[in-house]
Amino acid sequence: MPLTPQQIEQYRRDGYVFPLPVLEPHEIPPLRARLEAFETENGGKLRSSQRNKSHLLFKWLDDLIRDPRILDPIEQLIGPDILCWNTIFWIKDVGSRSFVSWHQDSRYWGLSSEKVVSAWLALSEASMEAGCMRVMPGTHVGDTLVHRDSYHEDNMLTRGQEIVEGVDDGRAVHMPLEAGQMSLHSYRLAHASGPNLSDDRRIGVSMHFMPPDTAQVVGDWDSAALVRGADPFGYFEHTPVPDRDFDETAVAFHARAARAVADVLYAGAEHNTQKL
Repeated sequence: MPLTPQQIEQYRRDGYVFPLPVLEPHEIPPLRARLEAFETENGGKLRSSQRNKSHLLFKWLDDLIRDPRILDPIEQLIGPDILCWNTIFWIKDVGSRSFVSWHQDSRYWGLSSEKVVSAWLALSEASMEAGCMRVMPGTHVGDTLVHRDSYHEDNMLTRGQEIVEGVDDGRAVHMPLEAGQMSLHSYRLAHASGPNLSDDRRIGVSMHFMPPDTAQVVGDWDSAALVRGADPFGYFEHTPVPDRDFDETAVAFHARAARAVADVLYAGAEHNTQKL
């Protein structure tokens, strides 16, 4: 479903828009079942490295980043040529203390463009009780806010990065989503989320889209999936399209791609091997 003119204006002004319908109810259980079956077979949860560039591991996720229901609104915001830089799972188990501190992704991702859009898709209900995302409207405009690294053990971010000042929880907007809905936000927007206090897992996946004139200015090499249109610049090596879950060629590419992302995220900081 395309964005309305009012939604596009809200995104430009505030840096976010939600909720947007994507998946039909019957589409959600099979995807969650495939993810959780893999988790069960591999120690109960994804390894940290498997949370990044996950479309190289799960064929169904590679299909999603090419789904017109996701890409059509993205195209309205950044144009017809679209790369997907990364996909990241955000899973909070029942009773988990995991949280995400206030931060701006543009501070850490090494991407040259201001047009990077993050799509956050709920595979289970992301209610306020479950620790949905909250955002600080308008912080996508102007200078990047000052951050520090906390390395808090319950912080889901690599470095426990958090904004030092410039956010006001009293002005924060919560973005609850039903399963199958997504939100869009600028990667320059300050955002955060709390722990899961609900009686179900909070399962979400973020997909990060950019125009092809974007360059990686921190890492020496990086990759992205060409999901729509053309890439006349070639700044990123295109990721292979997997034939199935854990396709051998895509898995081999994933090992290099995930390491490159980690090197960018930890540039100038101490690596936390538990979150690589």
